[in-house]
Amino acid sequence: MTTPPDNREDRRATADQIGPQSSGQTGRQTQAIHGGEQPDPVSGASAPSLTMSSAYIAHQVEGFSAHNMSDDPNSHFYARWGNPNVAMLEAKIAGMEGSEACLCFASGMAAATGIFLTFLSAGDHCLISDVCYAGVAELARETLPRFGIEVSLVDLSDLDAVDAALRPNTKLIHAESPCNPILRLSDLSALAMRIHASGGLLSCDATFASPIGQDSRALGVDLVLHSITKYIGGHGDAMGGAVAGSKALIERMRMEATIHHGGVLSPFNAWLIARGAATLPLRMEAHQRGAMAVAQALEAHPAVTKVLYPGLASHPQHALAHTQMCNFSGMIAFQVSDAARGQAVAERMIERLSIIHYAVSLGHHRSLIFWMPTDALMDSSFHLQGRQLEAYRAFAGDGIFRLSVGLEDPEDLIADLEHALA
Repeated sequence: MTTPPDNREDRRATADQIGPQSSGQTGRQTQAIHGGEQPDPVSGASAPSLTMSSAYIAHQVEGFSAHNMSDDPNSHFYARWGNPNVAMLEAKIAGMEGSEACLCFASGMAAATGIFLTFLSAGDHCLISDVCYAGVAELARETLPRFGIEVSLVDLSDLDAVDAALRPNTKLIHAESPCNPILRLSDLSALAMRIHASGGLLSCDATFASPIGQDSRALGVDLVLHSITKYIGGHGDAMGGAVAGSKALIERMRMEATIHHGGVLSPFNAWLIARGAATLPLRMEAHQRGAMAVAQALEAHPAVTKVLYPGLASHPQHALAHTQMCNFSGMIAFQVSDAARGQAVAERMIERLSIIHYAVSLGHHRSLIFWMPTDALMDSSFHLQGRQLEAYRAFAGDGIFRLSVGLEDPEDLIADLEHALA
């Protein structure tokens, strides 16, 4: 088994990231558990209390606009501006990412939209990965151009293509590494060097990697995006998004993307996701261990023609994964012989799988699988042609099964898949 190196910079959190009861510095697991938390000052409860109020008592005369809101993170006025549970989760994620600040949203899509509409204006140009979460791909093609934002969808793993696409008005590169659904990586350090040379920003959707699997800040990423519905929450029962970065960048987003756009995270979802985040480092170790076992079994299965997992030596970017990732995560993509065979196997999975759920989403404690035919994705979301389509097919062929390996015993998952693949 190949184990990713510990490429992570020291992310020991400072006392202000953990909470007022801490002193000195703490490690990632401690940050995941205690980040942003403190015992309830009224009841003494050890676990975080759930605060559902939409309004808060003002202790002095305040302005009515959010432009007048206090810089005190413990001061709350109106729930769209801030909430104790959301603030706690933001501090927790910032600590795990090693970032100065974090901003949470109602969904990962709200977080992505928040990045684009905060840092791009009419006449600006951005590069977006030509293979990424379908909602972002569709937003890039169908919505951003309506606002006068110029968009180039580029294979960001091809640095020559990146260099050719950059323009004097390029303000942002938005990457996704590993990308959804084909697990192709981007060289984030190389992208950061290029966009920073012209004063632009690099954002990266690191949902597949999680804060444990990739030290995005050390790789030069300015804005780290997560769908916290996935690995950070980890239980498939709460939707949310987050962006981590410098305090200056996050404060720009807070006023624009949550207070004005309104896509705020609910206190209850923040409370649920924070509870899940406490076990993230332990879960990511288990996800990786299970995914490696399943990936190796699939690679040896006669019905499987190709397996894509960054931890396998057969992955075309395994060397980059070994350099850039700290944990190979639990995401696998695999092919069978052709699209017709893929459709037939998908139908058998719906009938025969007893442990793995045939369902969308990923990063949950239970395993999930879904068939993604290439032609259908090209028609609906990606619309790739020529060299870009060839590059996609080099990974995906006629279609892939995207498998999110959960926390079940790997032997049970392998047996479940064999029953459907037979």
